[in-house]
Amino acid sequence: MAKPKPAAKLKPAAKPKPAAKQNDKPIDKTSRPIVIDGTDHIAGRLSSNVAKLLLQGNRVTVVNSEKIMLSGRKNSIIGEYNKFLEISSILHPKHGPFHPRRPDTILSRMVRGMLPRKKPSGAEALKRLRVHIGIPNDVKPLGRIQIEKAKIRKSSSLYTTMGELGKNVGWN
Repeated sequence: MAKPKPAAKLKPAAKPKPAAKQNDKPIDKTSRPIVIDGTDHIAGRLSSNVAKLLLQGNRVTVVNSEKIMLSGRKNSIIGEYNKFLEISSILHPKHGPFHPRRPDTILSRMVRGMLPRKKPSGAEALKRLRVHIGIPNDVKPLGRIQIEKAKIRKSSSLYTTMGELGKNVGWN
């Protein structure tokens, strides 16, 4: 005779999965932007810090873009940029590539190069960036910050400003 099967043990109810950790800063498009004063900042270092902030979900506004510094000799910077401006389409130059000459568009292009813009996260991050020449009236009441890691460390005479570069390559 077969023994009766013991009653099946009930499995305890599955534990609910813990909620995903929330980021310290909520991603909210209506929140106030982080306003960065670009005066006496090195362009590449500033761009990389801005790109990181954008990828974290922050809205970033950079003001005084004409006062951002480029390290190196003025003649070599302007010469390299003029060589860059010579690049165009052989078939039809109006088809691009298009080269920025204004300080605000030069900086936004630098930040764009540091974002994965072909992925959705990079495209969304780029939409959260604003760059201005001077300080617009809608940004004046907001507090401005400076990024210490991106500040120049030597005399400002050893650097070239974005405004000088722009004027030498066709802006204004």
